Amino acid sequence: MKKEIIASMIDHTLLAPEAGVKKIQLLCADAKKYHFASVCINPVYVKTAATELAGSGVRVCTVVGFPLGAVLSEDKAKETEHAIADGADEIDMVINIGAACDSRFDVVEEDIAAVVKAARCAGEKEGKSIVVKVILETCFLDDEVVAACCMCAQKAGADFVKTSTGFAMPKDADGKLLPNGATVHHVALMRKTVGTALGVKASGGIRSVSDAVHMLEAGANRLGTSSGVKIVEAWDESLALAGY
Repeated sequence: MKKEIIASMIDHTLLAPEAGVKKIQLLCADAKKYHFASVCINPVYVKTAATELAGSGVRVCTVVGFPLGAVLSEDKAKETEHAIADGADEIDMVINIGAACDSRFDVVEEDIAAVVKAARCAGEKEGKSIVVKVILETCFLDDEVVAACCMCAQKAGADFVKTSTGFAMPKDADGKLLPNGATVHHVALMRKTVGTALGVKASGGIRSVSDAVHMLEAGANRLGTSSGVKIVEAWDESLALAGY
């Protein structure tokens, strides 16, 4: 796989709370230089990114209900509408994680559907097709729940399922922090569950060529990472795994 192809699968991400306009402008400049799929930013910077990326082919992705997912569905829908009006092309929404952990999958599906409906309607007003990605926050979920949430996303009409926010803080019984990002296991499970019906975005902890290749091999077709430039510049077909 050539580096141009891997670049086209990367959501170049900057969601840090301390990020200001200058950092967002630099992010957009890098995205244009390397032809990334999108920049993924907080909603407050959607207008800035839309202006910086106009005519470049790089899409503007933003987050909804981020990072906890614990806001009302109607608020997520309003966030979605506002973001699209500001210039967003893609919406990465966080599910109602508590409902998922309770196995209240009707609530999970309704929550996703509210965002999908808002995205479709707002996109139609703007004359463009909006991609909706559904963040499961897999570090909090067992395999059965991950699979069930993937099916909720599919039934609700979403376009992608996504592993993680990168901001979760799972802990063991002693209070020790546990891994919070994408894993090969979860990506493979998500791909197995949705088949070819949805995309799978691996996000959280993807910092190297090796990380990227392992996620692609597991079934991801989009990568969320703040290390996109590092990955593309280090990409070497002779070091990539067989088939890449």
